[in-house]
Amino acid sequence: MAQPTEKEKMLRGELYCAFTPELIADRARCKWACKRFNDSDEVPRRRQVELWRDILDDHTPLPPPLDDPAADEALFENEPWVESPIRIDYGFNTKVGQGVFINFNCVILDTCLVTIGARTLFGPNVSIYSGTHPLDPALRNGTKGPELGKEVHIGEDCWIGGDVNILPGVTIGKGATIGAGSVVTKDVPAFHVAAGNPTRIIRRIETPMDLATSKTDAQT
Repeated sequence: MAQPTEKEKMLRGELYCAFTPELIADRARCKWACKRFNDSDEVPRRRQVELWRDILDDHTPLPPPLDDPAADEALFENEPWVESPIRIDYGFNTKVGQGVFINFNCVILDTCLVTIGARTLFGPNVSIYSGTHPLDPALRNGTKGPELGKEVHIGEDCWIGGDVNILPGVTIGKGATIGAGSVVTKDVPAFHVAAGNPTRIIRRIETPMDLATSKTDAQT
């Protein structure tokens, strides 16, 4: 039986070596895609979406262009709206739902899968860390040692305040609100407010939304 590649181990959340040619190339691809997105000037919405999909390594064809600029822009009204600058490690491990807003200075370390549900809103300076390292420094061993990751899932209709840090393995339920400056170390249930460092549950949100539909929905 063939041994798994370092990339396969990474995607499974196992210990892996990040400084191998394949993964270095994957990060470089995403780095330059982020730079093209961040350096773009005033461009049509179509081009913004195209540059965003390039970051995610999403090759889904765009709809044919329309002659009327307003009508053409309307084709992308449900696409995520992402403010630059943004920085993502791999891109292909990040899945973002329709109607999401990501404010500037977002950082996503998508060692493992990161999902952001539809209509979720990010304040500025939000960081999502799905990657982590061994605690034992002898095993950690700088760039020569292994690392690993845990998936991060953010549900639909969440509000993530500015300067929030979300740590590996966290799931934030549908409709939750995370207060500005929080460090989210544990799961947050659907329709609750959480804040602090580390976060704690403040209260439940009263809403007519159906809790039964609180699955994370992140589609590109």
